[in-house]
Amino acid sequence: MTRFLETLAALLLLAGVPAAARPAEPRVVEIVAKRFQFTPNVVTLKKDEPVVLRLKSEDVVHGFFARPLGIDTTIPPGQVTDVKVTPHAAGSYPVICHHFCGAGHGGMKLTVVVED
Repeated sequence: MTRFLETLAALLLLAGVPAAARPAEPRVVEIVAKRFQFTPNVVTLKKDEPVVLRLKSEDVVHGFFARPLGIDTTIPPGQVTDVKVTPHAAGSYPVICHHFCGAGHGGMKLTVVVED
């Protein structure tokens, strides 16, 4: 799908289509994981807006799990993990680290707030 959007954007640019009519790149939200927290610990998104959550770990392998948003991924240290998400319902959604990362693992949480 990403390749399709890149090709479409290039074709629109070549065709002289005004920028306002071109598909916008998704907003990128950077999230850093480290024992035993996510930074930021609250992320606000808009309903039906596609976004990329750019995840990085500063220390060990962490998880990033939010069943209602369809997110279930691993964040290896020293790498960037991009997760594309388009929330379709307003609400507050908990995200947890689901890879054991030490004694404070149980408290490693983030909240995704989706607004209308």
